[in-house]
Amino acid sequence: MDLQKDKYIIVEIIPTHSKKENGFIAQISALKLKGLELQGRFDYRVEDKFIENPDLRNMIQYDKQAFTYVNNIYFMLEKFKQWAKGYPLILLDDTYTKLYLEELDNPMELVYPHLGLEYEPYVFEKIMKKYQLQPSDHLVDLIYEAIIFEGNNQKVKKKKEEEKPKES
Repeated sequence: MDLQKDKYIIVEIIPTHSKKENGFIAQISALKLKGLELQGRFDYRVEDKFIENPDLRNMIQYDKQAFTYVNNIYFMLEKFKQWAKGYPLILLDDTYTKLYLEELDNPMELVYPHLGLEYEPYVFEKIMKKYQLQPSDHLVDLIYEAIIFEGNNQKVKKKKEEEKPKES
């Protein structure tokens, strides 16, 4: 997939448990893109009363006004399934995300190979350093910025190659 041209969705989920059979999705943040053009946002959370883990509940208290809240733990995934129809999903995690989204028909792949990185525990610190990004609670936004930087880097590299004198 060419993230500079194709349509796709960058998606981050925050579940209540790392194992799907023991939890549910507490938050979905996603950006729908066509190349580098933002087509839409999906920022949904379940209401706090459903999240029993106080640490998780505290972790997702940022930007409360930016999210749509639902009072049914299954509604959010159904809404996302409709919103994401026909778009490949670019994932930020390779451990639990696919399991929580397995009922979707969308193709799924990790973003990190597109950024010349591998998934690891501190990959976001590496991304922020590589692309000189400021920290953000919205990880999908950080990935979007990194993809933009990567596209600009590719354009500069291509232009330099085109400007090189041809050897005869």
